[in-house]
Amino acid sequence: MKEKLSFVTQQKISLNEYLRTMLSQEKSLLDQELSNSKIRRLIVAGAVSVNGHTVTRPAFELRGKSQVCVEFDTDKFFFEKQPDDIQFEVTDSSVLYEDENLIFINKPAFFPVEQTITGSRANLHDAVVDYLWKRDPSLRNPPYVGIMHRLDRTTSGVIVFTKNRSVNKAVSEVFQSHNLTKKYLAVCPVDASRHAELVSASPFTVEMFMARVSPKSQTAKWGQVPEQKGGQYSKTEFRVLKELTVENTPCLLVECTLFTGRTHQIRVHLASQGLPILGDTLYGAPPAKRIYLHSHHLAFEINNKLYAVTSEFPNYK
Repeated sequence: MKEKLSFVTQQKISLNEYLRTMLSQEKSLLDQELSNSKIRRLIVAGAVSVNGHTVTRPAFELRGKSQVCVEFDTDKFFFEKQPDDIQFEVTDSSVLYEDENLIFINKPAFFPVEQTITGSRANLHDAVVDYLWKRDPSLRNPPYVGIMHRLDRTTSGVIVFTKNRSVNKAVSEVFQSHNLTKKYLAVCPVDASRHAELVSASPFTVEMFMARVSPKSQTAKWGQVPEQKGGQYSKTEFRVLKELTVENTPCLLVECTLFTGRTHQIRVHLASQGLPILGDTLYGAPPAKRIYLHSHHLAFEINNKLYAVTSEFPNYK
């Protein structure tokens, strides 16, 4: 259920502190656990605006007359578990590479990377913490595991966590500057008449300016928007690898190399070429068990060490 709340204040107060007070008084939320950490997550998720501008910094200071709007899906933020969430435990076979600073995990589909706002949903971050702690039970406190990037719940494949706070800045800068190689594999249904043409085609590149195109009251959808209207530059290179059949649907396996990291970038770019990802009904694909997108390869350098980690393509049927 969509929840939209609006408040006006003239207090000089931090955004998260103000919302903690105001949301706790809302009748529609009285049955929910609203800790400060959950409110911070709500802000970071982009669900809060001040005077019409989205604010993602919990410590943002409200000054003068401010209109604060909160808009979110209560099912997304408070629902404990999706019906198709899986149970997953990190084991040695799940670890693609590890050293004293980083651990690369082969993430399964249908498993969230981090806690939702309720904080009680099983997630990959906590599973990695459990794995490292069980390996060294002499530790009095849980080992540190830092989240540097995310994959959607239904996306599988390579994801990296930090084990040492000293490398957080370097890894964060790599992702923010996009000074890395990031490749995905996408399964795209395609009309039989285009199979031969696309399989034999050379790699192709999609470049466009992108932004959200759906109203805030609807499911978030991105698309092509001119730069002068707020669009951000995006670029992806695609290469068709082979033909395959998934869920009885003739498809192509497409390698996607990202040069920028915009929201829904691969999904929008492929759909613009008439190749929406199988299961991605938002962008015109037929329904399927999941959105068939796999994080295939991640490579970057920090502290003069090159990391290059690959997760093999799952055996889809």
